[in-house]
Amino acid sequence: MEQYEPDRLSAAQVAAVRRSFRNGRAALSRRSLLRASAGGALAVGGLGALSACGIPPAARTSGVSSEDHSAKEKTVAFSNWTEYMDVDDSGKRHPTLEEFRKRTGIAVKYTEDINDNVEFFGKVKPQLAAGQDTGRDLICVTDWLAARLIRFGWVQKLDASNLPTAYANLSQQFRSPDWDPGRAYSYPWTGISTVIAYNRKALDGEEVTSVSDLLDNPRLKGRVGFLSEMRDSVGMTLLDMGKDPGRFTDDDFDAAIARLQKAVDKGQIRRFTGNDYTSDLTKGDFAACIAWAGDVVQLKADSPDVDFVIPDSGYMTSTDNLLVPNKSRHKTNAERLIDYYYEPKPAAELAAYINYVCPVDGVKAELARIDEDVANNPLIIPDREMAAKSRAFRSLSSKEETAYEEKFAKLTGA
Repeated sequence: MEQYEPDRLSAAQVAAVRRSFRNGRAALSRRSLLRASAGGALAVGGLGALSACGIPPAARTSGVSSEDHSAKEKTVAFSNWTEYMDVDDSGKRHPTLEEFRKRTGIAVKYTEDINDNVEFFGKVKPQLAAGQDTGRDLICVTDWLAARLIRFGWVQKLDASNLPTAYANLSQQFRSPDWDPGRAYSYPWTGISTVIAYNRKALDGEEVTSVSDLLDNPRLKGRVGFLSEMRDSVGMTLLDMGKDPGRFTDDDFDAAIARLQKAVDKGQIRRFTGNDYTSDLTKGDFAACIAWAGDVVQLKADSPDVDFVIPDSGYMTSTDNLLVPNKSRHKTNAERLIDYYYEPKPAAELAAYINYVCPVDGVKAELARIDEDVANNPLIIPDREMAAKSRAFRSLSSKEETAYEEKFAKLTGA
């Protein structure tokens, strides 16, 4: 178990944090845009930046529970991102949460108080570091932060006997991340895919099917975009080079940076962006770019020239994950809520509203009853072939994080 220690930010990490808040996924709304999922220095730098508030390092723990009051207190406190839950036409009720309450008698205190991972960590760190109750029974955070919380011993191991549906229906591609093998501490709320998007009109007959096309086709010079999030841009480049982002070496990383640098030097890459690439893409300033699937779903609905491709080499996936913090008063109730969202019907209702990758097997038929277009959208329900191409960026040590961010910052000019 890793002990929490305050980290000092390098200049590159400070730049990465500022990038993410200024124009990356951390800065934007939940419904149409994505947040800082694995945003470079946030994994280390963000935690280090928030350590300067007088909280001593936490002792090593292995998941600390308090007495579970679930049997007597029919409630569960759930903290989530904004615009990340289904709502009715009034915009005031959450139908799936209402159905859970009716079925179980458990009332959900649902709070949309997560705007980005770093900010939320700042809210809960003092209590977690001190071994105190955060007032939350269930939280939803991105994979890099989930990994950190698990390593610090600040979340509880889940009781598999309370999660039979979740265990049975969890999609294979999400079953065993390197930071939580076998999903002992977490279950995914959604998956987030990184793909290639293009503007058909701007391509003017050119075909884009791979990262190599983005980097090497001279007819696309100056009209290509990559993301300012290191894991996405480097991860997609590693895949194109035949390397697994879950198992790469320092030399592999350096080779990917060198390949991107070559494209920068010859003017192939127009710029590295946060979510502001959406404007460049719809206007045709970008003929093609690395993009987040949640944006593409929205852009395709409004811009007929915008589409996407999944490279044969694969694509990057990250996840937002449900975890039970230490000292939660209602752990069993939280586990019952997790299990409920792995039933096909509530999972379908959620996916139809939020339009992110659904991690629940067997949901497609239920989703088709709501919206056939959504059910047939591989960015929401990946088919078996697409799921097999999914790859995740491996966990990084603090030393690696610092070194890699410095190199990426030099590449992007941050």
